[in-house]
Amino acid sequence: MKTIRPALTLLLTMTVITGFVYPLIVTGIAQALFPRRANGSLVVEHGRPIGSRLIGQAFVAPDDFWSRPSATTPRPYDALDSGGSNLGPTNPALVAAVSARIAALRAADPGNRAPVPVDLVTASASGLDPDISLAAAEYQAGRIARARGLALATVRALIAAHADRRWLGLFGEPRVNVLELNRALDALSATPRRGPGRPDG
Repeated sequence: MKTIRPALTLLLTMTVITGFVYPLIVTGIAQALFPRRANGSLVVEHGRPIGSRLIGQAFVAPDDFWSRPSATTPRPYDALDSGGSNLGPTNPALVAAVSARIAALRAADPGNRAPVPVDLVTASASGLDPDISLAAAEYQAGRIARARGLALATVRALIAAHADRRWLGLFGEPRVNVLELNRALDALSATPRRGPGRPDG
């Protein structure tokens, strides 16, 4: 009994501290200092969320920039099932998936003979990437310019204007957020969005 009581007291104390007090303090600090990030960096349009700046989504319209592929199942970009495919570079399933993605990109823009950037045909380790490389955005610029009736220089200028550069000029790679870029395109060409991914209808 002498050992059980202190053990139970310690268990109860640590449960209160680590299960209630600490999470409340951290949540309070986050809400006070970084409210937008703490609430998921949601992107709101016309009073309703259309996505998050932190989680990718499947854009399929020919006049949109397309995101990096996602390997989450059963739905792409599923934050509840974040992860990669775990397929090695010689795995036939990965080779087939990459080949199909290259074919889809070529079919959407037959005149584009530039090398396909790797992040347009391979999924990331999380499957949730909201960004693509500047090379991936540039690769799609011609298709989007034609689909929206815009000058190619205008689309390229939009990519440059929304590019996120290396942090402190040293860390990370230049990239662009796909959702934000597509929203900027809509504002430029006055094309209304129809919700996440712009499904037809």
